[in-house]
Amino acid sequence: MPIVRFSVSLEKELLQSLDQFAAENHFTNRSQALRHLINEHTVTHKWQCNNLVAGSITLVFNHHRRDLMKKLTDIQHDYHDMILSSQHFHLEKELCMEIIAVKGKAASLTKLADRLIAVKGIQHGKLTMSRAD
Repeated sequence: MPIVRFSVSLEKELLQSLDQFAAENHFTNRSQALRHLINEHTVTHKWQCNNLVAGSITLVFNHHRRDLMKKLTDIQHDYHDMILSSQHFHLEKELCMEIIAVKGKAASLTKLADRLIAVKGIQHGKLTMSRAD
């Protein structure tokens, strides 16, 4: 994409906030920080408008929990058309993390994530969405 340069006028406090945000997030300049903020806003808008998005669902759990893996697999099969892939990691002897790559309408992905995170035995779960276009 071609880069377009433009000027922005901000109040001093707002500019200081932008500079602090850029520093805290290790952006090399204000343009990168603004790009990130605009993209984040766009993703949030697409999510709220139930547009097509891509993302990941991260789950942390004890894999020895009775019937947990079966329940997770059954739910994923219910949403097979939205799941691109999944990867299973062994964090410790009993603690596992699964990352599920997904693509679909934001509301459907949220419903899928909510169902997975609600399974008894899930210690932590999070849905992260991004632009799919």
